[in-house]
Amino acid sequence: MATASTASRITRKIGIAVKKAASRNKGWYDLHMAAASGAIAQRLPLVDLVAEIRDARIPLSSENELLRDFPALSKRIVVMNKIDLADQTQVKLLNFIQAQVRGLCKANHHASETITIMLVGIPNVGKSALANSLHQMGRISAAEKGRLKHATVSPQPGETKDISSFKQYNGVFHAQHLHLQIGSHPNIYLLDTPGILPRMIHDAELCSKLVLTGGGAIRDGLIEQKELARYFLTILNLSDQYKKWAKFSTKEDRLLSFIEHKVEDSISSKLEMRQKKQHMMDHTQDLIVNDVRGTIFDTISCFDGNIELEEDMIKLMEAELVALREAFRVPQGLGEYVYNRVSVKLLDLYRTGRLGHYTLDTLPLTLHHPL
Repeated sequence: MATASTASRITRKIGIAVKKAASRNKGWYDLHMAAASGAIAQRLPLVDLVAEIRDARIPLSSENELLRDFPALSKRIVVMNKIDLADQTQVKLLNFIQAQVRGLCKANHHASETITIMLVGIPNVGKSALANSLHQMGRISAAEKGRLKHATVSPQPGETKDISSFKQYNGVFHAQHLHLQIGSHPNIYLLDTPGILPRMIHDAELCSKLVLTGGGAIRDGLIEQKELARYFLTILNLSDQYKKWAKFSTKEDRLLSFIEHKVEDSISSKLEMRQKKQHMMDHTQDLIVNDVRGTIFDTISCFDGNIELEEDMIKLMEAELVALREAFRVPQGLGEYVYNRVSVKLLDLYRTGRLGHYTLDTLPLTLHHPL
């Protein structure tokens, strides 16, 4: 069995489990998402420009399927988010959007009209955070600061507040949208929308990718965290990322060494104590991350099986989870919940980029240059 096939089989198994769990628990498509889908579909033909926000880790799997129903939608750009959230990147995006708007105005010979840009995407790809950042940079004057609204970002799918809210009339949910101004001459407004997914996702591998990348596109609760951690370890084990962690392979009790240098000045002020405690916590976290990297490197390097065989890949993943319990300082007394705790911690490090960066989709060679 080829390596790629091993990964695909494991990915499909998880995706199938997610779909089965979704069918038992009403899945991810609720009345709010249905209302949002309808409202977006009605507005799409009316806006001047559509910016589809995707997750750069899954640039194909995070496509918004609703846009496929509008093949004639010519004014559309795709923005890969979560590549680099530094201000410089967002400034470039704002400049690009403004350039697109100027092109629209010249084409339509209406230089003074108001332009509306709709942000669309699946849940939690960062639409609201991006909208707020562009809004902050695009303010015309300080006087606007007090009266322009912001989107409140939520970790749960489809829960953008202020920008999109819902009211119920005669038992039917209706979506309401507010605008954020990001420019003038012409006036440019962003229309943020709730993240939406299709009612059914038939591709099992796509389900797996949406769950693994986290953020709530499909909630974690639909599958055991240990299974999701195995999926990530499959990806990591088949990559060369772990080879970069050779420098962390020496097993040293860094945490104990650090704690031995704890604060000795008992008369320090409370503020100083809080600052030193926070510094110790931050440093301890860095030590744990490095121990996790070293543990993974040691486990893979010492493994004498063939990860092209699924049964050997499973053995390696089990060995990694056992070794990671110590690296994460998870006590054995938790019983059957030990490896669930280990898995949650491992997934958190992956999702925050501290265990490397991975693109889960296989990109075609003809893909256009990213924005």
